[in-house]
Amino acid sequence: MLRRLLLAIFLLLLPSFADAADITGVAKVRDGDSVVIGNTRIRLGGIDAPSADQLCLNTKGERWTCGVAAREALIKQTEGKTWLCHTRSIDRRGRTVARCEVGGEDIQKWLVQNGWALAFVRISKDYEADEAAAREAKAGMWQGAFIAPWDWRVRNKKTTILGATKPPDGAHAVLLASASGDVAPSPDCTIKGNVNSAGECIYHTPTSRWYTQIKMRISKGTRWFCSVEDAEAAGCRETRR
Repeated sequence: MLRRLLLAIFLLLLPSFADAADITGVAKVRDGDSVVIGNTRIRLGGIDAPSADQLCLNTKGERWTCGVAAREALIKQTEGKTWLCHTRSIDRRGRTVARCEVGGEDIQKWLVQNGWALAFVRISKDYEADEAAAREAKAGMWQGAFIAPWDWRVRNKKTTILGATKPPDGAHAVLLASASGDVAPSPDCTIKGNVNSAGECIYHTPTSRWYTQIKMRISKGTRWFCSVEDAEAAGCRETRR
């Protein structure tokens, strides 16, 4: 009876233990707002950055892989540096939601100030002022035209187009699309991912046997990955043939 009581008390205390836990180490950047430290997947709290295959328009109204740019900017800013992440919660995908510092700097604040992420005001208003400053400075995504990452993920056709550049006619169609088109979003993102008949996500490197036969069509659930780690983080496995 005493053992059961102690177990119950321990389970009740688990959330507070999680809140207090700090995670440190050099991070592997997956997206502009998600990293991995050791075996822990971390979602940067209070912000929302474009996914790796989200598209924006640049100052000339041309298609631009802003999701890749956001990730690369974060990699460059933090490369080789130690992260200190303060755990806040666990999200529905099992990721640790945290507020992180790199070299004593609030990395979420840096991302929003430089226009690589938006303040996720539905969750937190901590970075609202930083977003306003980035918008004024036309930093990062704000230099061109884009839609909010949360609207892009659900393909919200009624969403407002943000940014400094007046979008051309038909911009919604371009901005709601994915970089998972016929052409790889960048020379460094050439791994193909597709969904097989069993519903599994399979990735194919350029040296894979069936690589050239995989046709990249968004309607078929295909997408490009920039590394094997990216593909595996998305739940894909390597082709067995």
